[in-house]
Amino acid sequence: MIASGLHPVSVSAAPVEGRPPGATPTVWGLDPVQLHDRCWAHRGVQVVRPGEKEPIAREAQLYLLTDENVLASIESGEQLETLYWSSPDLVYVRVHDVRDRGYRERVVTDDADQFVRFERLYDKTVPRLMRAAFTPDREIAQAWRDSPAGQSGWPALRKLVPRNRRSTIITSGTMYDRASDADLARLVRDLTRVWVGPGAMIPRAREIGPGVWADTTFVPDPAAKFVGPVWIGAGRTVDPQTTLIGPFVLWDDPAARPQPTATVWPAIRQIDLPRMHKPTVSLTLNAKRVHSLVKRVFDILFSIFAIAITLWLYPFIFLAIWLEDGWPVFFAHRRETLNGKEFPCLKFRSMYRDAEKMKQQMTEVNLADGPQVYFAWDPRVTKVGRFLRKTRLDELPQFFNVLIGQMSVVGPRPSPFKENQFCPAWREARLSVRPGITGLWQVKRTREIGLDFQEWIIYGIDYVENAGFSLDMMIILRTIVSVIAGVLPKGKKNAHKG
Repeated sequence: MIASGLHPVSVSAAPVEGRPPGATPTVWGLDPVQLHDRCWAHRGVQVVRPGEKEPIAREAQLYLLTDENVLASIESGEQLETLYWSSPDLVYVRVHDVRDRGYRERVVTDDADQFVRFERLYDKTVPRLMRAAFTPDREIAQAWRDSPAGQSGWPALRKLVPRNRRSTIITSGTMYDRASDADLARLVRDLTRVWVGPGAMIPRAREIGPGVWADTTFVPDPAAKFVGPVWIGAGRTVDPQTTLIGPFVLWDDPAARPQPTATVWPAIRQIDLPRMHKPTVSLTLNAKRVHSLVKRVFDILFSIFAIAITLWLYPFIFLAIWLEDGWPVFFAHRRETLNGKEFPCLKFRSMYRDAEKMKQQMTEVNLADGPQVYFAWDPRVTKVGRFLRKTRLDELPQFFNVLIGQMSVVGPRPSPFKENQFCPAWREARLSVRPGITGLWQVKRTREIGLDFQEWIIYGIDYVENAGFSLDMMIILRTIVSVIAGVLPKGKKNAHKG
């Protein structure tokens, strides 16, 4: 429960909720842009924009040069630490922003306008590239501030700084549009999570609990509960029955809004604390990037090898499919891969050409518990298709999907947009990696009635959380064993188990 008159910032709510038209919300007297700049100042960095009249602080360790409407954070604390000791006069930083846009929901009704279900529609992730620069040189920062606009300022910097005194780094991070209320809301929400100690730079902010920072005038009720990160502005009261769960921001009461304090230089400079992510998280991200690169190289080499040793089978498979049910021999189904991008997942066709019509007539005997379809004896599958599925030869064309980067050898089962709407947490996890030709679900599923879709979700998330080269090798080996066991006669297979 939230007390009346309190206005939180969330991903789904603009920061202007409940404020008078034209008013700018503040916390401790600082608006979102000032909070952004103060957070950078805590790290010894002064944000400089064209046309602004703020003096260039001599005590700043670095100057961050950005366009007028750009607010930014970068993920890597280690890279920022390196910049403090960099020798070039100007370091361009290209921040690759792949922030997920979230989702929206709509009501689906039938022909009689009766409620059927809610449908979750995910926006496509739109990568964005932001240009900024760091410099330790006060004169360069001054020249950038004096330029009329960023569009003309960048060419002027190139003329001012020789090529041999410039360099470029590329890093991951988040960029925010100063002109967007939604982006300002995201910025403040993100700051509550990543800025460990705002009180060091904002005298009015004091910590009243773990991750809970409130204005010095705020008197907490002992019965009220807070789960940080939470920021509470000036002039606010919280009902004793209220529980505030972060990330959460209570703006200053407009009637009690304090005057903003100036940044006092030299600012408290802490490279390690706070940083935009904790060191352990940063190291984890670096490890994941290395694993992703190694995995991609392995996928390319493995798929080339697999295509080379199986290509001679293609003419025989073509002929068998054509003799039983004609063309086409390939089947391409739209599936989703990394970040929700759709691609045609290739297979040798194992079903009759009218399989979709047959599917609609067989929904009552579907044994699967989720959106997919499974039958103990599927009449849609051709005789050739049964052999292809049993030996998994129908999936050979997917190595071409792997080769061009749409799939991986090992990963979650590729699934279409419609099926991915049933479990948001599972969707976000599985679409953070490429889907695989094989995976945990394929080698561990039980096919028990009522558990198939649940196992699909469980093993998909399990793989993402524990992804590693040793796990991939285990899955590949178990897949090979299961394929060999599947084609052996039952007597030999039983003898092999014994």
